[in-house]
Amino acid sequence: MQLQLLFFGITSDITQKRSDEITISEGITIGALKEKLMIDYPKLKNYNSFSMALNTVYASDDAILNNGDIVALIPPVSGG
Repeated sequence: MQLQLLFFGITSDITQKRSDEITISEGITIGALKEKLMIDYPKLKNYNSFSMALNTVYASDDAILNNGDIVALIPPVSGG
């Protein structure tokens, strides 16, 4: 199945991409996708506290992905 990935902030710097399309197995979860991305882009491990949004809504690691979903990687926000 196909997913669209959107990269923001440091995740965009690490991947050198603003967006990408990937093919993954059916039934994969956000948590499994996060693990895959940390293998594909090892420097993401330094920022493993990044959040992921599924179709514009923050998603937990157990959320199941579906064909055509849009997943955004959102780095930790800091400041005051």
